[in-house]
Amino acid sequence: MNPASTIARSELILGGQKSGKSRRAELLARQWLAQSPTHRALLLATGQAWDVEMQERIARHQRERAERVPGLLTLEEPRDLAGVLARVSSPQALVVVDCLTLWLTNWLMPAPSVSGAGDRAGPHPHPLPDGEGVNPTARGAQCLATAPGRGEGLGAPDKEQKTPITQDWSAQSALFFEALQHASGPVVLVGNEIGLGVIPLGREVRAFVDALGRLNQDMAAACARVTLMCAGLPLTLKDESA
Repeated sequence: MNPASTIARSELILGGQKSGKSRRAELLARQWLAQSPTHRALLLATGQAWDVEMQERIARHQRERAERVPGLLTLEEPRDLAGVLARVSSPQALVVVDCLTLWLTNWLMPAPSVSGAGDRAGPHPHPLPDGEGVNPTARGAQCLATAPGRGEGLGAPDKEQKTPITQDWSAQSALFFEALQHASGPVVLVGNEIGLGVIPLGREVRAFVDALGRLNQDMAAACARVTLMCAGLPLTLKDESA
């Protein structure tokens, strides 16, 4: 059976920028929604807009996604993927995480905060189309953040969630791995494969590429299906969904 015609319990979609990763995730969401009127689909968006170009990119993606998959709801969550996945997962809900790369960036290389460390900043100077922005604290993964809830339906958390999430990236990735293993509905993960080029010169960038490579390997081992996208074409690397 063509893997594109089935929904795996979990699927990792990897590829370069503009390779068709998100489009494949949207295709799976459309197929899931078409299968039953009781099915729902939720996208956990990890990207944050820190400059005008990124704001415009996010707004464009949101408009295009709304046209292609009208029933796909969006919940912005830059850091606490484990906690949110555990709360929103259900047998009737397909959850798309887009993307793992920006999630890792928000932990290991967060942008400087506009407000003080640990504070949840007010509205971004250029508000995000889906709601207010969330400013991470000062550079480094040592900051402590409280995951804000956004979105409606699908068991979305309250806006003023009080439970702090762990400061440690290794612990956070382990928590997400556990949440993925215990998800009661299908989960689609989108991420970048960026380790095909030369070894970066900067120490921080090398550490990031290494961390992303380990994250991709861990998620590939955990997922029932792994798909590599290249020029819009899917290549199935692993499929245990049959």
